Amino acid sequence: MSVKNFEELEVWKRSCQIAVDIYAALHSSKDFGLKDQMQRSAVSIASNIAEGSERASTPEYIRFLRIAKSSCAELRTQIYISQKIRLTTDQAPLQQAKELIQETKEISAMLQGLITSLQHTTK
Repeated sequence: MSVKNFEELEVWKRSCQIAVDIYAALHSSKDFGLKDQMQRSAVSIASNIAEGSERASTPEYIRFLRIAKSSCAELRTQIYISQKIRLTTDQAPLQQAKELIQETKEISAMLQGLITSLQHTTK
């Protein structure tokens, strides 16, 4: 794999951006419980990619990428819930939720691709 650091990874960049998007979407929400959990899930994705990349071995990196992927699924679930209860403050919350859901699906697929690529390098 030719990536020297996590900042070069498109999946890390997009994970950071979705965290920013979640914070923006929920900035005036009064539902502090779900808001906090969504923000934590979103931040966890990029954070685990970064933390895993700094680990001493490929298997450890893969483990953190799997955690990031799990956080992505957790966030997607929370977006579905927030959509049903109309938690976001955006003028078009349903469209915003659809876009965020699609982004989590794409990030998850990218993480799986990275995991698969790393698994092939360890064999």
